Amino acid sequence: MTMVTEFLLLGFQGGQILRIFMFCLLLVVYCETVCGNLLIITLVSTTRNLHTPMYFFISQLSVSDILLITDIVPNLLYILLNNGASISFNNCFTQLYLFGVSEIFECFLLTVMSYDRYVAICNPLRYTSIMTSEYCVILVFICWLFGFTLTCSSVVTTSTLRFCKPNILDHFFCDYIPLLENSCSDTLIVKIEVGFVSIPVVIMPIIIIIASYTNIIVTILRIPSSSGRQKTFSTCSSHLIVVSIYYWTLFSVYVVPTKGLSSNTNKVLSLLYTMFTPVINPFIYSLRNKDIMKALKLFFLRGNKMIDFD
Repeated sequence: MTMVTEFLLLGFQGGQILRIFMFCLLLVVYCETVCGNLLIITLVSTTRNLHTPMYFFISQLSVSDILLITDIVPNLLYILLNNGASISFNNCFTQLYLFGVSEIFECFLLTVMSYDRYVAICNPLRYTSIMTSEYCVILVFICWLFGFTLTCSSVVTTSTLRFCKPNILDHFFCDYIPLLENSCSDTLIVKIEVGFVSIPVVIMPIIIIIASYTNIIVTILRIPSSSGRQKTFSTCSSHLIVVSIYYWTLFSVYVVPTKGLSSNTNKVLSLLYTMFTPVINPFIYSLRNKDIMKALKLFFLRGNKMIDFD
């Protein structure tokens, strides 16, 4: 039993034409995701009208999306070009750690955003006194802290396993499932640890989100006019769409049984939450948001004036 010093990531196996097509597609998606999220961060930080708790949380969501997709896609592009590529032991678990940090952070941040919408709709008179700038920064700091600390224990435990089987991972990044399948140690401790972590990371946020939106819906239904109900619901519809997409893709990979599915099907499902949600978030929050669209127009207008001045 020799010590494994690297893993071979197979990625998406197929003909050269298919891999080149996927390379070009994923490269476009990656550039679009990074540019879109950077644009949201820039707009929120430079536009005074967007200096509110909701847009501050949206900018932090963009930071998390950039971290997630940058952790996965550049190495995936290299794998596609070479029809598989090796990754060192340390780099593999660094990738796993950053992936876990961004996923856990997003779970908690979406919960904080649902609480923000609950206070704004159900307790509007006290919104400014509750959701102060200092309080929002503290909430985001706690989300990042949970992401870095809760991920650490499970990643460290997984890294201590013995990997004495062929060091081939039939996946496009270092994820828990292929690593546990590749280990020849008893993985029960890791599975129990991940199960315990999932309670505060997944179960509790879902309960809080459901409770928040239950109260929000009850409050909206009490509004007498239909136009008032529609206008109030529109303030939280974007967040509700993001929450639905995020948890649906997450549950499709880690909760719904995947036995009987091909490895390529599992990889496509993994692509949904590692690439689809980061690329769709900027469009949901920009195309459906009048404030961001207005800030976007002013941003490009200022840019054109600067070019004309030069």
